[in-house]
Amino acid sequence: MDFANIASQLNAGTILPEGIVILTLLGVLIVDLILGRTSGRWIGYLTIAGLFASIIALYFQWDSLNPISFSGGFNGDDLSIVFRGIIALSAIVTILMSIRYVEQSGTALAEFIAILLSATLGGMFLSGASELVMIFISLETLSISSYLLTGYTKRDPRSNEAALKYLLIGASSTAIFLYGVSLLYGLSGGQTELSAIANGIATAKVGQSLGLVIALVFAIAGIGFKISAAPFHQWTPDVYEGAPTPVIAFLSVGSKAAGFALAIRLLTTAFPLVADEWRFVFTALAVLSMILGNVVALAQTSMKRMLAYSSIAQAGFVMIGLIAGTQAGYASMIFYLLVYLFMNLCGFTCIILFSLRTGTDQIAEYSGLYQKDPLLTLGLSISLLSLGGIPPLAGFFGKIYLFWAGWQAGLYWLVLLGLVTTVVSIYYYIRVVKMMVVKEPHEMSDAVKNYPQVRWDLPGLRPLQVGLVVTLIATSIAGILSNPLFTLANNSISHTSFLQATINTNVKAENPLLLPKLDSVSQSESSVDSTAKI
Repeated sequence: MDFANIASQLNAGTILPEGIVILTLLGVLIVDLILGRTSGRWIGYLTIAGLFASIIALYFQWDSLNPISFSGGFNGDDLSIVFRGIIALSAIVTILMSIRYVEQSGTALAEFIAILLSATLGGMFLSGASELVMIFISLETLSISSYLLTGYTKRDPRSNEAALKYLLIGASSTAIFLYGVSLLYGLSGGQTELSAIANGIATAKVGQSLGLVIALVFAIAGIGFKISAAPFHQWTPDVYEGAPTPVIAFLSVGSKAAGFALAIRLLTTAFPLVADEWRFVFTALAVLSMILGNVVALAQTSMKRMLAYSSIAQAGFVMIGLIAGTQAGYASMIFYLLVYLFMNLCGFTCIILFSLRTGTDQIAEYSGLYQKDPLLTLGLSISLLSLGGIPPLAGFFGKIYLFWAGWQAGLYWLVLLGLVTTVVSIYYYIRVVKMMVVKEPHEMSDAVKNYPQVRWDLPGLRPLQVGLVVTLIATSIAGILSNPLFTLANNSISHTSFLQATINTNVKAENPLLLPKLDSVSQSESSVDSTAKI
């Protein structure tokens, strides 16, 4: 085989964004090695510049004519581009909120950023991986980096405990997932590429065999752990409470987005013959996640544990789009993850600021905060109300799109359950807002009474301020100006060939006000059906 054929099969330009992240990671390590601790003041900005360059590279790869690389091991299609962009953006905001936090904890910033970039790299590769070995290596890169980040503040016993629990449960889930994909390898006749696995299973006529069902269940268990869906959520509350707050901010968005990217690609490509079965399993997971996450969150006294159960519930909402299996469903998932990125990271930025100034994350200690820090109160209030789905914030439109897609797919009772649990979630979100805003001065908590003077000129606080303002503005206007974001999400689905091959063409009656440009997909039968129903 000559060099030209090898180069065409590798198509290494597809992973240019990941290559930029790798160069940024090496640059961080080299600069830290040469300059030592003195590099800490600007090494974060170097990393952010590298991640922005990676996002720019993703932009120029949109609608690539040849997205397949490494002989089918990686697919740089538009779907993967959106998920890789979400992960890179979450890493940027995480670094902004990490600089002051890590320095105050007495640990090295460069090593923290290097591990965070490794996790980002694993998530980006996982978003486009379409081959079993690539999936496993990417998943382990993300997972091992996450374990290290969770226990990074090694002087904190809670961080050590969280890292140990995360490691043990994560290793178990990885073993289960690996056993499931090994069954896929055997049932398909020794194939590792996802589409070849589906063809091998169809050729061998084992589409309804017990082995395939076991492989499906084990694969879903691994995915459920990564997206923190009940009943695979056991690690979430303890890790969220004990791990450094910037770490859980990244896990709540970046790791979750990578998990959903894996779910879409693996389930729709490798398990088309048991689509009804995996949709049934995910329906059960969505029901459990929405009920358990929102109900248990009511009883929490720690802000970080409350957001942990909120994260479980949010995973349940996103799964509605996956279960729907329509173009609207997948597009709604991506849109919600895009707005979830801003509103969740805005909330965690506020929590970090409050803990830096008071040393606590107890909900009761936020009482009367408006009297001392209006900006932080505004940011946390907007993010919590958006997570609860209060109009006209971004979270409201995200849930409307998800519920609309589920309703059109016939998931009536699941959508109704989502509406009921959303009302429950509004209670515990508004409880915090009321505590911060409504309390009289004499009802202030001790932490707020001793609140230090608000200063942004201290080392490391300016990036936190930038992160807070940017995420606050995005959360506020992303709902009102949601059309460009949803167009982006919708185009990423309509331009992804493997999804178009699996979308149910019988469910195409979409509301053009909520789903712009949906009828641009050239499917004649669907267009006729849509016109008839409209």
